[in-house]
Amino acid sequence: MLPWKRVLRPLAALLLTAAAVTAPATTAQATAQAAGAPSSGWNDYSCKPSAAHPRPVVLVHGTLGNSVDNWLGLAPYLKVRGYCVFSLDYGQLEGVPFFHGLGPVEKSAGQLKDFVDKVLAATGAAETDVVGHSQGGMMPRYYLRFLGGAAKVNALVGIAPSNHGTTLNGFTNLLPYFPGAGDLLAKNTPALADQVAGSDFLDRLNAGGDTVPGVRYTVIATKYDQVVTPWRSQYLSGPDVRNVLLQDLCPADLSEHVAIGLFDRIAFHEVANALDPARARPTTCASAFD
Repeated sequence: MLPWKRVLRPLAALLLTAAAVTAPATTAQATAQAAGAPSSGWNDYSCKPSAAHPRPVVLVHGTLGNSVDNWLGLAPYLKVRGYCVFSLDYGQLEGVPFFHGLGPVEKSAGQLKDFVDKVLAATGAAETDVVGHSQGGMMPRYYLRFLGGAAKVNALVGIAPSNHGTTLNGFTNLLPYFPGAGDLLAKNTPALADQVAGSDFLDRLNAGGDTVPGVRYTVIATKYDQVVTPWRSQYLSGPDVRNVLLQDLCPADLSEHVAIGLFDRIAFHEVANALDPARARPTTCASAFD
């Protein structure tokens, strides 16, 4: 029997890797919460969608993220362009503040369902558009497929989404060699276990195809992603799907998994194109200054 320290080592490494996803944002946490970031620009339930942008946008954070930190860049970007923007917290674990998206993905999808209903009721819109980072780009697909979301969502935009899980550069392939590590992961941080490539959850989610009728899908990926790997696993197959590699738009863009969701304005420009394809403008390196 392996010593417990060795058994727990892969779990610790997996948690540390996931924590790196949100590390740049944690220093902004106290300031953002104190300043009331959502009420200063987004999560304004008095906002009424315009004729130009008739659907509210719901932002879905990633694993270990939250409704503020994950969107300090993209939410204001969309607000200034005339969108009603909302963000939710989901996947909370008892006793774990700020770092959300850790609960079972299936349960988190139910929280998204309730939040979308709340946004639609407040805005009077018939549909919403959903934009998610990492787990937040994958989890809504459960809502669309199994919880009736396809009738309420026009478009899903995934930024570095974990659509087919991750190997963490092959690390997760080692879990079977450490007895009990996988079970410990599933018990304490279910969302991490759900996102391991080949998990039972992902098998159910992707059985029968990646998409559902009536929803437009966009995936924005970076080849420098070191969290959702291999990065091509983020892509979707099916009708009404557009898969975009950031470096095809701007070869000089070096964003990895964190940056593409937190502050990459080239990625943000492509999100705006996906939300309003009729007014889309070419995304280039110059879009960083748009």
